[in-house]
Amino acid sequence: MSLRIVFMGTPDFAVPTLAAIKEAGHEVVAVYTRAPKRAGRGMAETRTPVHTAADLFDLPVLTPASLKSEDATETFRGHRADAAVVVAYGLLLPKAVLEAPREGCFNLHASLLPRWRGAAPINRAIMAGDSETGVAVMKMDEGLDTGPVALVERTAISQNETAGELHGRLSRLGAPLMVKALLALESGQLTFTPQPSAGVEYASKLSNAETRVDWSRSAAEVHNHIRGLSPFPGAWTEFETAKGPERLKLLRSEVADGNGTAGVLLDHMGLIACGANAVRLVTVQRAGKGPMAFSDFARGARLERGAAFT
Repeated sequence: MSLRIVFMGTPDFAVPTLAAIKEAGHEVVAVYTRAPKRAGRGMAETRTPVHTAADLFDLPVLTPASLKSEDATETFRGHRADAAVVVAYGLLLPKAVLEAPREGCFNLHASLLPRWRGAAPINRAIMAGDSETGVAVMKMDEGLDTGPVALVERTAISQNETAGELHGRLSRLGAPLMVKALLALESGQLTFTPQPSAGVEYASKLSNAETRVDWSRSAAEVHNHIRGLSPFPGAWTEFETAKGPERLKLLRSEVADGNGTAGVLLDHMGLIACGANAVRLVTVQRAGKGPMAFSDFARGARLERGAAFT
């Protein structure tokens, strides 16, 4: 026995779940994803990772700009799905779409709900210094990640783990969890627990305004800021050159012992003073260059102890 599934997702985070559902033998009757975009120097049309995966599986793909029209709703109902699986899709599902599948719509969310509802749960968990996170399978309602939770898989966040590394781990952790949920749904054994009203945190979308490092903050806060934004969009700082200030993207750091004026380089190996203690920059990236060790950057930029980062 298998379920008729509509899969809805866009980024690479969603691809392992699509693959796992297909491998489990469910019938994926349609894949919804965002429309291709033109990017790069040649402005070539670029399909989403989910679109590319669906093509490899020879699955029908739909890329509506919105699901709010009556035509979009009727098309969705026409799939006669038992359930819809939603993983980082990026479009709002109106009530008519949520109610169309026989069993409803199920979302794989990268947090321990109700903590970090919203767009950027992985980044926000690290930036807040959380020591634990996970993935949750939730039955969707009209609220923002407010539906009842069926299954949860927890995992520790290591002290130096970046958002990119955690993103990959949670993606792989979530795929079998969704398959497990669908198996329970098939047998009528999937149960739900309403989310508690206490402990709600919102993972708002990342903005460019918050990516610059504030060296007056504690070393732990600066470190969490750097790794929570690595590799994208990337935390950054500026240093002075003969041609004026230059931006430096910060990709990896460690909390270290050290004291001094906030933002000042304490040694040639990337130790920078913060408002309390210091961080050691491990991997950085100059504009137009690839990632490099801080020591290599400092040598090329001819930075000496006492150089200021702002």
